[in-house]
Amino acid sequence: SGFFIILRNKSKEFAKDIVFLCRKLKHNGVESALINQLLRCGTSVGANVHEAQYAQGKKDFISKLEIALKEASETGYWLELLHRTKYIDDQSFKALSSKCTSLRAMLITSCRTSKEDMK
Repeated sequence: SGFFIILRNKSKEFAKDIVFLCRKLKHNGVESALINQLLRCGTSVGANVHEAQYAQGKKDFISKLEIALKEASETGYWLELLHRTKYIDDQSFKALSSKCTSLRAMLITSCRTSKEDMK
């Protein structure tokens, strides 16, 4: 559906933003453990959404989206932590946090709709 295509594109764009942020954080000497956590979960959102389109049935599709939702939630945590520790400035944090929240909302909607379609 059109909604899923938008979700897929937004999650891929978000992953790209996370990669660029992590590259900048690395250049600025941020602890690699923090960068690796953010990079892993921030790019995993889009990877799971992408995988969902090739799911083997509705249950698998929902499972992939639920994993993406968990990863988006974790990404939000790492972004907030890096912001609170002054590694990410207000402007970057607000922009990425907003995108992350938007993705979570879309994933929640997709999961809910898919579960209702199964009934």
